[in-house]
Amino acid sequence: MTGQNDTHQDNMHDDEAQDFATEMGMEDGAATDQGNIEAVIGALKEENQELKDRVLRAVAEMENLRKRTQREISDARTYAIAGFARDMLSATDNLERALATMPPELRQVSDPAVKSLIEGIEMTEREMQRLMQKNGVRPILCEGEKFDPHKHQAMFEVPNEAVPAGMVVQVVQSGFEIGDRVLRPAMVGISKGGPKLQQSSAQDHSNPLDVSDNSVTPESAQQHDFEAGEPEIGAPHVDKEV
Repeated sequence: MTGQNDTHQDNMHDDEAQDFATEMGMEDGAATDQGNIEAVIGALKEENQELKDRVLRAVAEMENLRKRTQREISDARTYAIAGFARDMLSATDNLERALATMPPELRQVSDPAVKSLIEGIEMTEREMQRLMQKNGVRPILCEGEKFDPHKHQAMFEVPNEAVPAGMVVQVVQSGFEIGDRVLRPAMVGISKGGPKLQQSSAQDHSNPLDVSDNSVTPESAQQHDFEAGEPEIGAPHVDKEV
């Protein structure tokens, strides 16, 4: 009887030990599973951040592409006729010269054929100017304006103490611009010897090219225009003083 009790107690101890071992194994497995879950979550977070960065980069690139495309389309619409317009300037110049060389007496003759010829040239010249302006080609303001090396080409200097130095006093050939670019610079004569121009703004004070300064010559104006790198169709330059 005593032996059976001992055997029964031993079996109970074995069962308790087995249950304890099972519980410990489950706890170890739960800890391992928790560690694996945290590792998976960390990996997913890194992947999510990487994908988010890729999406943001792609959106930024597409936005830049859209803006660049719009700008290229706008430039193409504005400057597509630049080459044709530049070639047409020689034709308008010839019409202007033809009208300028006609003596006043010729306009007063009673010959209908001569009058019709003159009127036809004038109408053609006006129509060409109108069509160029319609397509964005505008004449550059010159006479009475301050010399601008980006729009004016100085051909000679005119000594005149009554006019501030660096002013355009004579136009040899008209200039034209299309959009924000110079199609052809205006050939002008600038004043020399007069009082210096007053600076109208702080920007003028910082302007390294002040033609009112007698130390600035047309040659230095040409060098400044070359270094400025303006996006001009016809880069102006300055000839030597006549």
